[in-house]
Amino acid sequence: MKYIDITRPLFEGMKVWPGDYDFKFTSSMSIRKGDNVNVGKIEMSTHTGTHLDAPYHYDEDGITIDEIPLDAVCGECLVVETGTVSVIDEEVINTMDLKGITKILFKTTKNEEVYNYDHFPVISEKAAISLSEIGVQLIGTDAPSVDPLTSKSLDAHHAFKRGGVFILEGVDLHHVAAGIYDLIALPLKLEGGDGSPVRALLKEIKRS
Repeated sequence: MKYIDITRPLFEGMKVWPGDYDFKFTSSMSIRKGDNVNVGKIEMSTHTGTHLDAPYHYDEDGITIDEIPLDAVCGECLVVETGTVSVIDEEVINTMDLKGITKILFKTTKNEEVYNYDHFPVISEKAAISLSEIGVQLIGTDAPSVDPLTSKSLDAHHAFKRGGVFILEGVDLHHVAAGIYDLIALPLKLEGGDGSPVRALLKEIKRS
């Protein structure tokens, strides 16, 4: 089975969280300009595009990105479609068969362009608690955050942290069908980091 790329491309002019750093890629050395190699320079936020939050991002005492265990971001996961709901709450969670599921990705749209920061599907605090109680250790969303843009309390983020659940945001699932996959979503090993862009991949699991 082929790998499916669920990573959003990084490019100048891409949408970023309002007030965060714009993504910039510039050339510091160029063969066309007489250098013997091409070398680029990247400037961006640690929460650009498809990225993993470290608990330290929203809790001074939380673990940093380099401390997140690799088995939490790799392995079998479930992709589910939530339809047009604006909030993924307990009622939505209760409609799903999540027995034995430790990683879940929420597909909230079939549209490749979902980065409307004025309105995007979020996850309720109670749903976050429910997911942690059934043993989920990673959730992902194709939205830019699990909490609303204007939230200061970040209720879902903190509920996930209390339950030991890591958060993957900004995945691209518009071309992915619901089902069981193998997930790889490795962050950079950034010492003391609050988050990191990831290259996220899925591979369909062939059932006998």
